[in-house]
Amino acid sequence: MKSACDTAEWVARAAYGRLIAILSARSRDIAAAEDALAEAFAAALRSWSDHGVPTNPEAWLLTAARNVMKNQLRHRGIVEAAVPDLLASQESTAEDGPTFPDERLKLMFACAHPAIDAGIRTPLMLQTILGLDAARIGRAFLLAPTTMGQRLTRAKAKIRDVGLRFELPSPNDMPQRLSEVLDAIYAAFGIGWDATDGVEAEGRGLTEEAIYLGRLMAALMPEEPEVMGLLALMLYCDARRDARRDERGTFVPLDRQDARLWKRDMIIEAEGLLTAASRHARFGRFQCEAAIQSVHVQRPITGRTNHEALVMLYRLLVQHHPSMGAKTGLAAVLIEAGRANEALGLLDDLAAAATLTYQPYWATRGKALHALGQMKLGDKAIETAIGLTEEKSVRVFLGTLISRRAT
Repeated sequence: MKSACDTAEWVARAAYGRLIAILSARSRDIAAAEDALAEAFAAALRSWSDHGVPTNPEAWLLTAARNVMKNQLRHRGIVEAAVPDLLASQESTAEDGPTFPDERLKLMFACAHPAIDAGIRTPLMLQTILGLDAARIGRAFLLAPTTMGQRLTRAKAKIRDVGLRFELPSPNDMPQRLSEVLDAIYAAFGIGWDATDGVEAEGRGLTEEAIYLGRLMAALMPEEPEVMGLLALMLYCDARRDARRDERGTFVPLDRQDARLWKRDMIIEAEGLLTAASRHARFGRFQCEAAIQSVHVQRPITGRTNHEALVMLYRLLVQHHPSMGAKTGLAAVLIEAGRANEALGLLDDLAAAATLTYQPYWATRGKALHALGQMKLGDKAIETAIGLTEEKSVRVFLGTLISRRAT
């Protein structure tokens, strides 16, 4: 039987976003819902340790959080006529409440409302739906935790003050908000995928949650090719999870992975999704990224990686999504295609301030310099990359690149 602490941790990972969505669906006050749920978790640790874990921990937490919110409403002295309606909105039980996944998807689309600043919509979803803190979100978006925290606080206040509706947008508005919902799901997957050593289980939980949300979106919007593209992309990547480290725990780059460890059923599903998406003839970022992964999974069949196909696809990706990650990826495949000079030129064109703390940039720059025979400069770039990653297995792998060149 799980302890009170273990159960609370499990519920936080599995149901945080669902609980926040239910609690804030009517009050439209995400910050208040988060505060109430935090108090509920604190109460749970005390109560469950003394009296045992309840049969339905999620329902217990939801009831406790609703009671906290009701007390807050009374304490704030809200206009008397409004209190009965607000309190009544909190009375439904977990079993009788809104059915999952609609409430969570509604909250995601609410966070993508045009009234919310565009730059904070995806981080807001990551915090409210998946419970990530400002520090982790800030690292993913290359922002200081305090800066990210301030922006998230302002965004939640805006939702509360403007009274944004928690509902799926109209068909005409759906495409406008869809891209940011998909961005949030993929960002969650990426944060989980890049989880550092020691938090692998947490990272695994995030990637599984992202894939689950991707499946929900595919069920909600079965004719949307970018939804299928995102789900395919995540499945391609997750299929290779077991091959990312060797038996000693050392990081293994994609081109050196043992393809026998890849999950064939996930790859087949991803290929089917990508094929189905292509029939809609509306190409986009996630379909492009999934197509890149499709090229990689052909290596066990053909015995080689088609680097020119990857160069073409990365150029398309840069056109659709001209991010630093896409440009760095293009540089990486240019190196593999024997065009290191072109790759270095592309890296040189990136804004210096943006690259200072971006580890993939320095690792790729080091490889380009090594390929051009500039060993000392390449080693220095690799050393910078090592200093920018917390994951021991990646640090060890990058260190071998230097040691091989030094011998």
